[in-house]
Amino acid sequence: MYQLYGHRNSGAAAIEAALELCQVAYRFIDIEASAEAAQELARLNPLKQIPTLQLPDGSAITESAAILIHLGQSFAQSGLLPANGADRDQAIRGLVYIVSNCYAAIGIIDYPERWLVMPDEASRQNLMAGARERLHWTWEVFADQFSAELYLDDETPGALDVLAAVVTRWAGAREHLRQARPGFHAWLQRIDRHPVLAPVFARHWPG
Repeated sequence: MYQLYGHRNSGAAAIEAALELCQVAYRFIDIEASAEAAQELARLNPLKQIPTLQLPDGSAITESAAILIHLGQSFAQSGLLPANGADRDQAIRGLVYIVSNCYAAIGIIDYPERWLVMPDEASRQNLMAGARERLHWTWEVFADQFSAELYLDDETPGALDVLAAVVTRWAGAREHLRQARPGFHAWLQRIDRHPVLAPVFARHWPG
């Protein structure tokens, strides 16, 4: 069985959603629920970052894009990755775009002191504001570049859809996109309502 290490309101929601789309058995391990869970995460992933996915053979895969690509390749019938080679290349490009641009900016917003030699409050606030502005712009670029790759109502959501739907929930991105890219914002809401994904998102973001 797959074991997914994470906690609520985290990037682990994207991997949980993908596992549901793959229709495979998994166990969600909340690293905030016990010291033992946190210690096991540290053993599997020295950076102690989530999501971390332990495979049935005991090995582990880290990094959201890598996990989603692994699942898409292992469960081709799930539709996580497009069957067409050119479309698959663009989907993988989009996954890497999100983790290298959007996820990276969120890491700065959440932990600005990691990026400052002298983390005084004025420097923290300035860095956080700049990272948030950059984050919102990178989502605008994503919306403009990847709209053709995204889920439509009569299709199955893919890896790119679930990662975008999760990562846009942080740092005011949804609120910004509602005004800046309303069509993209409406697409995110369609993903939220998908019958397979909605229960996952409700567990992570109740209400």
